[in-house]
Amino acid sequence: MTKKIINLTLSAVVEEIENVLETYPYHPYRQLFSIPDLRQELIAYVLSRVSNRYVAVDQEQQASFKSLHLLTEETLCIKILIHKGIEKILHKKEEHMTHLIPGVVDPGFAPSNWFG
Repeated sequence: MTKKIINLTLSAVVEEIENVLETYPYHPYRQLFSIPDLRQELIAYVLSRVSNRYVAVDQEQQASFKSLHLLTEETLCIKILIHKGIEKILHKKEEHMTHLIPGVVDPGFAPSNWFG
């Protein structure tokens, strides 16, 4: 039977990123990290700084090994890294952010108000 290697830390990091981003304002944070490339960059940032856990399982067992129960210290470390990653990526992308996500538009400048 063929075994498959699963990174158990990956699913825990993705879940924590979702939780942390929910605490940030939509614009620009959640809006920016809804872009798949930037989300992957954030995931890679965190994963490269934590100890990863892997398991080799048969394909039938794969679904049961998707989640990893983290210790409180591990969760806190991951959350800190997520916050640092968000700030680092935002700083790095700051000059390109206007191209990545649209800004918040003042309703007075919306075209529907120009001719009224």
